[in-house]
Amino acid sequence: MKITTLKMVHVPPRWLLLRVETDEGVVGYGEPIVEGRARTVEQAVRELEPYLIGHDPRRIEAIWQRLYKGSFYRGGPILASAVSGVDHALWDIKGKWLGAPVYELIGGRVRDRIACYAHVATGSSDQYEIAVAEGAEARVQEGFSAVKLGVPAPMAMLESPERIESVARVFAAVRDRVGPKTGIAIDFHGRVAPTLARQIIRAIEPYTPLFVEEPVLAEELEAMADIARFTHIPIATGERMYTRWGFKQLFEQRAASIIQPDPSHAGGISETRRIAAAAETYGIGLAPHNPLGPVNLAVCLQIDACTPNFTIQELAGREDGRDLGVGIIRDPFKIVDGSIEVPEGPGLGIDIDWDDLVDRSKSSGYDGSWETPQLEYADGSFAPW
Repeated sequence: MKITTLKMVHVPPRWLLLRVETDEGVVGYGEPIVEGRARTVEQAVRELEPYLIGHDPRRIEAIWQRLYKGSFYRGGPILASAVSGVDHALWDIKGKWLGAPVYELIGGRVRDRIACYAHVATGSSDQYEIAVAEGAEARVQEGFSAVKLGVPAPMAMLESPERIESVARVFAAVRDRVGPKTGIAIDFHGRVAPTLARQIIRAIEPYTPLFVEEPVLAEELEAMADIARFTHIPIATGERMYTRWGFKQLFEQRAASIIQPDPSHAGGISETRRIAAAAETYGIGLAPHNPLGPVNLAVCLQIDACTPNFTIQELAGREDGRDLGVGIIRDPFKIVDGSIEVPEGPGLGIDIDWDDLVDRSKSSGYDGSWETPQLEYADGSFAPW
């Protein structure tokens, strides 16, 4: 079997999907994407094409090593994401060729269903605290046992006691609405300075967060490790970290107890499994990052199914269901009691009417553009999103 063609399509709201074709008619799908840089990653995949055309797609590890290490410069979000999408597709091909789900090829499943948490969208109230509480309650009514809030942006290096207390009030309102049986995670999005992060964490500790995500930027690992020692609340991070080498220092410093590598960024199925295995030796759980499309969700589910230290899977929970595959894959995933059943189909367990998807994407006029929100502080200086 030889790789013959690579095809890509941009799909709104901000996704890039890859199709790898072979001379035996077996095709595989992947999702190589950096949010806001989809066209850059598309070009990176094209630059990897000479290493792929004519090669046997079943030699996944040999190809991964060549793609990642074949250039003098390694790593980073663009290259790692391009390699990730290719890796997805190769595992999909191999699973289809063998007639087995990917998880059967990397150890076999250890669970029957994948617990998920969903992002909270605000409700209809004109009072922010009530609106967020309504959104959380709606998720619980949909069957989710855990939800995730965000710290409002922007956050200055120094904030008033009122601003800190406002975050705590929102969290308290959600806890009051959903009760003690529901997990409530909160994402600081790396937009909070270390000292302010401690202040906010201390304010929300009485309401028992499930975890605090990216309390500071991942490159500030020393500060994150200090925060992890400062609080009894689990710290989660990893969506902006790439390959096992990128996670090594985090493990050594014990800066988090939950890691969130994104299989579309961290090196694909191959590398995310290696990262998870390394994390297990430190007693760290896996909660893959995934605010992306249904192909990456399919990838996550394959990893989740066979990874012993998996904890919970992220879903954006879009109202239109597109992150579950509605309008993109032929048999969209379904949420039942807050979980997704482990897929049983070969490869990634999904199928796409590619020509139809390409036609609809072209007719929509979507060209792959998506801009990271650009924020400013009150004084007009740049503020991280």
